[in-house]
Amino acid sequence: MIILAQVINTLSQLLGLIVIIYVILSYFMDPYHPVRRGVSSIVEPMLAPIRRVVPPVGMLDFSPLILIVLIQLAARIIIGLLT
Repeated sequence: MIILAQVINTLSQLLGLIVIIYVILSYFMDPYHPVRRGVSSIVEPMLAPIRRVVPPVGMLDFSPLILIVLIQLAARIIIGLLT
């Protein structure tokens, strides 16, 4: 069980890092660049439901931040249930 908890923790951290990379790439890279499209294909399906509930505030989009918090919360709950 401890190994499974460590795997879940690592995956949640990796997914959070991918979301941060997505945000950084959105500022500096062309939307049609293959790297950005690859990262977007991972992150966008998770951001879409959040964006329907929480619209952007002016020029700010808080959905990536909310996604990172939800990923960490879900990981902590799952790890708590396993241990």
